[in-house]
Amino acid sequence: MSARIVRIGIVAAAGVATLAGIAGVALHFSPWAVEPVVLTASAAPYLMCGAVVGVVGFAGVRQWIATGVAGIVVAAGLATQAPLYVAEDGSDGPAIMAMQANLLFDGADPVVLVNEVRARDIAVLTVNELTRPAVEELGRAGLDALLPYRYLAPGQTASGTGIWSRFPLSDTVEYDGYVLNQISATATVPEIGPVSIFAFHPVPPIYDTGVWADELTRLGQVLDGAPADRPVLVGGDFNATHDHARFRRMASGRYADAAGQAGAGHLVTYPTDKSIPPLVGIDHFLLAGAQATDVETVDLPGADHRALVARIVFPRSRG
Repeated sequence: MSARIVRIGIVAAAGVATLAGIAGVALHFSPWAVEPVVLTASAAPYLMCGAVVGVVGFAGVRQWIATGVAGIVVAAGLATQAPLYVAEDGSDGPAIMAMQANLLFDGADPVVLVNEVRARDIAVLTVNELTRPAVEELGRAGLDALLPYRYLAPGQTASGTGIWSRFPLSDTVEYDGYVLNQISATATVPEIGPVSIFAFHPVPPIYDTGVWADELTRLGQVLDGAPADRPVLVGGDFNATHDHARFRRMASGRYADAAGQAGAGHLVTYPTDKSIPPLVGIDHFLLAGAQATDVETVDLPGADHRALVARIVFPRSRG
C-alpha cells in the first residue's frame, strides 16, 4: 500500500513539474501584456526546468508516454534557451569595449564604476537612473577624464539617462513621450566612422504593463528609424528578459542581442540588493552592423543591478 502511495505521489509531482515546464514555454511566446503574465515570463527558464523533473519522475515509475510528453517539453524549452549559449562566428575589424550600468539613482559607488571603466578600457558607457549628484560624483572620480565626451539627460530618481564616450558625440536627441529619459547620439569612431549610440530605459512592467508594452514597441520603432548606413549600439535597462516576446522582437531583423551573439548565455543582472542572488537579465546591449565577441556582468556596489561589459567588433570604415 505504501509503495502505491509513493508511486501516486511521484506521478503527481512529475505531472505538476511538467505543467510548470509547459507554462514556461507558453510564457516565452506569450504576447499578452497582462501583469501576471509579463512578470511570470521573467521566470520562464526556471519553470522550464520543471519538465526535466517530470522526465525523471515519470521514467522512475515507468510511465513511458508521460515521459515522452515531458521530454518534448524539455526539447521545446531547450530550443528557446540554447541559442543564447551558441556564439556566432567571429568577425574581423576594429573593436571597442562598452559598458551599460544602472546606477540606482546616486547609489552606485562612483569610484568603483570609474575604476572599472579604466581597467576595462571602456570607450562607450551608457547609464540609467542618473541623477545630477551622480554626474558630479562621477566627474570627481575621474570619469570625464577617461570619457571626455558626453550627452546626459539626468533626472530625479530613476528618470535620468546618459552616454559617456571616448569619441566626439553629435546629433544628440532626447525622445519625448516616455516616462523615463531615452536618448541617442552619434559617435565618430576612428577606423569605424559614425556609430549611432542609444541609451534606453523603458518603465518596468510593475509601473504599468500597458505603458511598458507600448514603450518597448515605440523604442523598437525608434531603432527601426536609425540610419541604415552605419552601425548601431544600444545599451539599456530594458526591464525585459530574453523570455519577453516584445524584447525579442526588438532583438531581431537588423538587431541582435550582444549576449546571444557572444554565446554568453543567461547573464542575470537584477536584483543585487536583496538577500538572494540576481535572478533575471534585464540589462542588454543590442547591436546592428556589429558583433559582440564577449559579454559579461560586473558587480557594482551600491546599485541594484550588475553592469554589463561587452567587446564589440565593427566593420572598418569605407571612407
